[in-house]
Amino acid sequence: MRVLSIAGTDPTGGAGLQADLKAIAAHDGYGMAVVTAVVAQNTRGVRSVHVPGVEVLRDQLDAVSDDVVVDAVKIGMLGTTAVVRQVAEWLRAHRPPVVVVDPVMVATSGDRLLDHDAERAVTELFALADLVTPNRSELAVLTGLVDPSAPDADPVAAARVVAAAFDVLVLAKGGHGDGPSSDDVLVAPDGSVRVFRAARVATTNTHGTGCSLSSAIATLAAQHGDWEVAVGLAKDWLTNALRGADTLHVGAGAGPIDHGAVVRAALPVVRWTDAWWRDVHEVLDATIRSPFLVALGDGTLEDAVFAGYLAQDVHYLRAYERHLAALGRGATGDAAAFWTRAAAGCADEAAALHHRRLGGTRADGGVHPTCAGYLAHLDAAARDSDAVLAAAVLPCFRVYAWVGEQLRQPAAGHPFADWVSAYGDPAFAAASRSATDHVEELAAASTPAVRGRMARAFRTSTAWEAAFFAMPYDLGEGSSRGVAAPGASRTSRTSSAPSSDTVQRIQVWSG
Repeated sequence: MRVLSIAGTDPTGGAGLQADLKAIAAHDGYGMAVVTAVVAQNTRGVRSVHVPGVEVLRDQLDAVSDDVVVDAVKIGMLGTTAVVRQVAEWLRAHRPPVVVVDPVMVATSGDRLLDHDAERAVTELFALADLVTPNRSELAVLTGLVDPSAPDADPVAAARVVAAAFDVLVLAKGGHGDGPSSDDVLVAPDGSVRVFRAARVATTNTHGTGCSLSSAIATLAAQHGDWEVAVGLAKDWLTNALRGADTLHVGAGAGPIDHGAVVRAALPVVRWTDAWWRDVHEVLDATIRSPFLVALGDGTLEDAVFAGYLAQDVHYLRAYERHLAALGRGATGDAAAFWTRAAAGCADEAAALHHRRLGGTRADGGVHPTCAGYLAHLDAAARDSDAVLAAAVLPCFRVYAWVGEQLRQPAAGHPFADWVSAYGDPAFAAASRSATDHVEELAAASTPAVRGRMARAFRTSTAWEAAFFAMPYDLGEGSSRGVAAPGASRTSRTSSAPSSDTVQRIQVWSG
């Protein structure tokens, strides 16, 4: 549904046009906005109101109606008689199927938002409207315009007066009342009523409730074609938005409602670690197409190339064990036990599978710059915090488990069956999930600044994993020659990310 809001602004986003657009979007509408007044307000009150010339207003209205079919319009703050009449003139020429008027006269803070001279002019819009949604103060003003002698103690009785006088539906809202229930009453011109009940939400953060409710009703009425359905759904939504208001911490006064509460509750939770994994998908795509993994998977990998890879992996695993053990010492409970077991498993891996494959040769050779760069990156993460280090070590779990899924189980007689099977071992996949869960807990408990460093550490480690798979083809015979030790000049530029030539190879593979 294409829904137009004609209203004033709120720079803090809790009321006016900004609240209208949020409410429209929360109900799957396409929101549009025409500014009637620039209001300097916040959660404590209104400071000033600037009303642009009516020619600016008319230009905005015509810009919309000349180009877009409008399914519904919500009219909020208008400010002056000239603005009211300009909107009424436009509405007579371009009336959409649904028109809701929220006669913004008095803000929740008590500030007047409409000239006294314009109060009667606003009633001209009622003849063009389907529904009017005044708050209790505004309902009293409207009732007084119709019958100055009418009592204002009963909002439903007042709503009946207004509905009959202007032949329009009136929603008498219960938000400003007392008691455990906050009931809204939809009053028809013939005096019939429909009550919409809800428990009163104990919160002072009600800024923009009127704006938001009227915009929600307009959007829902355009969708459902029925006012009672629309009011009922909007009432439920507003109740949930009020329940979430206290968690927003916006402003020192009466804060705004949580427009996204219902939508957020319906969405799946995006884990921090899943977002990081999605962030590195291009590197992963290049990794799985690397010549090393392709040859490893189909069994054509040369023994010498594989041996060179294993020799560097031993160096890596020795340092990796140290970092996992440090995480174990810094954690508690299940996390401490997991990281400690992982460190022990890392030591077993280096001592058993690698040395069995290497046959005791090359394991103590020099460290290749790629391996040294990766280790320098882990050392830097360790100096930051346990949370950042945990994020940095996680790709070794996740990338290897993911590679195991991609390579599948090797056929009988595969020359590297033990290694490929180790990648795809269900027990290792379970360990990868556990590591991810523990890092997720650390991310959830961290500040945004720390989470940012965690994300970057994870991204960099994933790039180093890709570089590690490319590294064996740089080794060749006599691979210890020309090898730099950690901290040497060749590794200083690669301690945070793979070198440019490695990145270039990854980009070639991804093409």
